[in-house]
Amino acid sequence: MASLRVLAFAGSLRKGSFNRALLRLAGEVAPKDMDLQSFDLASIPLYNGDVEAEGLPESVQQFRDQIRAADALLIVTPEYNYSIPGVLKNAIDWASRPPAQPFAGKPVAIMGAGGGLGTARSQYHLRQVCMSLDMHPLNKPEVLVRIAEAFEKNGTLKDEAVRAKVTDLLDALLAWTRRVRGEG
Repeated sequence: MASLRVLAFAGSLRKGSFNRALLRLAGEVAPKDMDLQSFDLASIPLYNGDVEAEGLPESVQQFRDQIRAADALLIVTPEYNYSIPGVLKNAIDWASRPPAQPFAGKPVAIMGAGGGLGTARSQYHLRQVCMSLDMHPLNKPEVLVRIAEAFEKNGTLKDEAVRAKVTDLLDALLAWTRRVRGEG
């Protein structure tokens, strides 16, 4: 079977972000028949309807094009104030603008690193957003990483069980994408 294209992005802009570290880990453990590409949300401006009326910013158009070209998505989200971070919501809001929003029908896997509940609340909210955009969220396995247990302060992974969980998530996303597409 042909390699599946997965677009991955993290809802954190900080270079030393633990969620960006999870995204890099996903690139290391992606199955051989998965082409995982990442998009940096830093270039996407704050949503402004006046700007949109003049035409989509180039970075937004690139993001939309990459979503459209992908077979599936991987979203890595921190948790801010019990929900998804503004930078992630902003990027989704821009990309979902009509006409022909590119999220519809996309299989999506979600993971994140955070505090005590490991981003459980933000992932729940993100699933609601995904469903409203007609995406197909993968239900299991859940990857809810507790930063204090999984990473050294410098971002180095210290819990190898996280590597296994991310590997399992990507394997499940591959199978889920093929199932959603009617290939298996």
